[in-house]
Amino acid sequence: METARDVGATANGGGAVGPHPVGRRRERRLTGATPWLFLAPALLLFVVFKYVPMAEGIRLSLFQVRPFLGDLFVGMDNYVRILEDDRFRSAIGRTFLLAAGQTTGAMLIGFALALVLEGHARSLWFVRSAVFLPVVAATAVIGEIWRLLYYPAPEGFINNILSFVGLGPLTFLDSPDSALWSVMAVGVWKSAPYDMVLILAGLAGIDRQQYEAAEIDGASTWQRIRYVTLPALRPVVTILLTLAAIRGLRTFTEVYVLTGGGPAGSTDVWMTRVFSVAFERNELGIASAGSVLLFLITFALTVTVQLYRRRKAT
Repeated sequence: METARDVGATANGGGAVGPHPVGRRRERRLTGATPWLFLAPALLLFVVFKYVPMAEGIRLSLFQVRPFLGDLFVGMDNYVRILEDDRFRSAIGRTFLLAAGQTTGAMLIGFALALVLEGHARSLWFVRSAVFLPVVAATAVIGEIWRLLYYPAPEGFINNILSFVGLGPLTFLDSPDSALWSVMAVGVWKSAPYDMVLILAGLAGIDRQQYEAAEIDGASTWQRIRYVTLPALRPVVTILLTLAAIRGLRTFTEVYVLTGGGPAGSTDVWMTRVFSVAFERNELGIASAGSVLLFLITFALTVTVQLYRRRKAT
């Protein structure tokens, strides 16, 4: 029996019996491939419904699209026509104004809400959930609700409230002077709770001992916010700016539902202009070029914010 065990050990490499090297390599390959098997359905959906349409949009931007007649290659002519179009240039200006106003307002209100709702009390979860509801609601539904709230007659909901303090009635969406600001207010109302959640996550990561040390040194509430809270929230602010650059520049649904780009084009932003060119004038090549330009602008702003963050981090 001793001899048989020695022979068996010798046959297996002179030591203890273990998995064969080929089997170990096969196991490592299977383990490395497992995450990709789980990701495959999502990647397939991304390719079919995101990247393939993006590639097709870039291709169409170089053509004069003529359904049933064949597309004509025009090169960069569609881009030149957009850059020379006064309505597109005005639309990009309003888009930047709307994005800047919504970003600033949402971050300030979100920061204020986060400071108020920070804590571990059990009752806060209900308040936070109620405040977060505008984020999960459909944008089209929000637009319709606010269009009713903005009803310009004295019996309108907001005008009725303003009448108690001697203001109104205001025209809101029906005046070129106030329509864009009214749309901006809706965007701030919808985006502020989202910013609040990210800021709350940032506040939770701040060491409480820093607040205690600042209080012992005699720092006021504003000084603690300025010298402790805001520096610690710099990574969160960078994320919010990046998301706001993407979210603000592609604003469409709320503008389309509230005003449709009017009155007199006063709320006509880049995406509503692209929509109008594509589906009202049937110039799909120019509309595709407009979408590509918006993508490039958004990409450039995102990269700029990220480079600024890395420079500050170093």
